[in-house]
Amino acid sequence: MLSEIKTPTAKPAWVLIKVKAFGLNRSEWFTRRGDSQSVKFPRVLGIECVGEIAESQNQQLRSGQKVAAIMGGMGRDFDGSYAEYVLVPEKIVFPVQTQLDWGTFGALPEMVQTTHGSLYQALEIEKGQTLLIRGGTSSIGLCALELAKNAGLKVISTTRSEAKIDFLKKLGATDVIVDQAQIAGEIKKRYPQGVDRVLELIGASTLLDSLKTARRGGIVCMTGILGGKWELEHFAPMDAIPTAVKLTAYAGAATDLTAEALQQFLEIVERGEIRMPATRTFPFAELQEAHHLMDSNQGNGKIVITM
Repeated sequence: MLSEIKTPTAKPAWVLIKVKAFGLNRSEWFTRRGDSQSVKFPRVLGIECVGEIAESQNQQLRSGQKVAAIMGGMGRDFDGSYAEYVLVPEKIVFPVQTQLDWGTFGALPEMVQTTHGSLYQALEIEKGQTLLIRGGTSSIGLCALELAKNAGLKVISTTRSEAKIDFLKKLGATDVIVDQAQIAGEIKKRYPQGVDRVLELIGASTLLDSLKTARRGGIVCMTGILGGKWELEHFAPMDAIPTAVKLTAYAGAATDLTAEALQQFLEIVERGEIRMPATRTFPFAELQEAHHLMDSNQGNGKIVITM
């Protein structure tokens, strides 16, 4: 339900952004379901946005400057981006120069930050490695496919639908596995030694199976919770984690991404060097419909709301 709230005003170390677009994220889905225990209501949701500086006390962030803002408590500890204006800390604001339309730009900040952090900080990817993406048709899965392919990795992606095999291969996946909750056996048939890196986007419901797909010395990173399951029951590490396989997670902060890195990525997209995942765009008045699409897991990419 839409409602009117007072427009915030800038204060020291905080800037007011006129929101032009924002992406939907599973974080908001979890909060909406009542699974984010730290969030106190009423609360305006939304953990990312793109737009223009409306008001600032910082001379480096002048009115009209194009910016992105990511996480840092937005939409959780304080009101977020599901509004015409949002007041955020300067430390999570990234000034940029871009000619991308707001819908395209709006799909990128959190997706790039999470994907970049997962691949380079958590998984420590290197050219020539094999990467298994569990949850390959999600926005992060598709972005990871593009980034990893550009970095010289061989990418194996998963989907629950046979109809999406060609879709993923056309985007550059070397191999596609139809995921019926247990894929370790099939992976070992195709890759007897296992894969070098695993990006786990489904979550706890498939994590134990994903661990079995990694080779000795491989790394498995849990970044997503598409399956809706956060915790492992009766977890016995010595049994669940294969010998010498490393298990990590990524839930990084905005500070893991620099303005320079985001700017560089935007320029790569502008030049057409990276093919961005499909984006479904909705006007602000259709926010509920957009959430219904996210609930259905049929988005096949990032869902963006434009103002």
